[in-house]
Amino acid sequence: MSVFNPVNFEENLNLDKKTLIILRWIAIFGQLVAIYLVKFLLKFEIPILLCSYVVFVGALTNLYLSLWYTRGELNNYHSTIVLLYDIIQLASLLYLTGGIKNPFVIFLIVPAIVSSTLLNLKSTLFLSTLTALLLGILTLYHLPLPNPGDLHFHVPDYYLYAVPVALIIALVFLTYFGARFGTESRKKNKALNKLEEIIAKEHELETIGLQAAAAVHSLGTPLSTITVIAKELKKEILKEPKHSKDIDLLLSQAKRCSEILKKISTSQIEDDKFISQVKIQDLIEEISRSFEEISDKKIYLNFDNATHEVLINRSSQITYGIRNFFGNAIKFSKSKVDLVLETDPKIIKLSILDDGPGFPDDISELIGEPYITTKYKDLNEKSGLGLGTFIGKTLLERNFAQLKFSNLKKGGAKVEITWDTSSIKI
Repeated sequence: MSVFNPVNFEENLNLDKKTLIILRWIAIFGQLVAIYLVKFLLKFEIPILLCSYVVFVGALTNLYLSLWYTRGELNNYHSTIVLLYDIIQLASLLYLTGGIKNPFVIFLIVPAIVSSTLLNLKSTLFLSTLTALLLGILTLYHLPLPNPGDLHFHVPDYYLYAVPVALIIALVFLTYFGARFGTESRKKNKALNKLEEIIAKEHELETIGLQAAAAVHSLGTPLSTITVIAKELKKEILKEPKHSKDIDLLLSQAKRCSEILKKISTSQIEDDKFISQVKIQDLIEEISRSFEEISDKKIYLNFDNATHEVLINRSSQITYGIRNFFGNAIKFSKSKVDLVLETDPKIIKLSILDDGPGFPDDISELIGEPYITTKYKDLNEKSGLGLGTFIGKTLLERNFAQLKFSNLKKGGAKVEITWDTSSIKI
């Protein structure tokens, strides 16, 4: 059996303005009909002017919400204020029309129930407590409900005091049920939104895959040409070791590009099975060496806190994701990049730190979103936060990683990639 987990006190919840306005107009209309039927049809001598005034003030508050409150939703605070007024307004009407003896007293618990389903726990507790208090006050203090003509209606004391007790019990039960229902509904909505987000990312990756297949076809021929020409150039400049070294580097990188294109073209996600397991330290060292060949930036590996040896799947998705963020750090650093690995039986954390300009402050929450450069046209050039970052982030998250982006106090960017060892190791 699941245990009720109440909504956090600080959770930011909203109440749809249109729905609230409609419900309040229905309540105001019902109050007017009840008051005037009791007064003129049933001939009860109630203070009609005072009752009408109370309802009129309620109508004015609803007009304000309809015409001058510009937001489409009421936040938790404003919703609480409106429901608080509704409780006090209805309690005032009940005070003028017999108090707890009025059969319409049951409607006094409605605002608290609405709060339990839509607002946070703090607001619900406040409104429910106030409602229970007002029920007690209306039991002891109220204007009498005059009987028409010779009609006499006597309510026994035990019955009179049983009514507020029953209403308070109903209030507790219904607010508990409403809070639980509201919490579960919000959880399901969050899960649905997350699922839709994942599906959207999968669709975007599928589109990118089609584009990649086209790129493979287009890049295959010029890359082969580069390789052939480089080999011919090497034969011509054997007497110049300096240039020969550059040609070797060119050939090695062309070979790497060919291998990557081959993997893409054959839809190979994983490497060969016999090398499918690798130490996380070895994988990072391997990635680091590939960048040392082509960059003059200093690369520092820190494995001091990597005390727990972890074998992981040698996944091209994980490798690409790490290489993407490492490559960005190399590209935008001034002089050095630090790779800090921490492991323990439960957690693997890889931190990539550079001494570059860092991430722009105004887009910290957008990092890793696709086509972010549509809105920030020069963002990719300044920070490397374009489509490659989205692909890298998505591939790592697909392999159960959690990513965090931040700026260092001393300057530079920091990317944290964290795994639960139970999800990544073999």
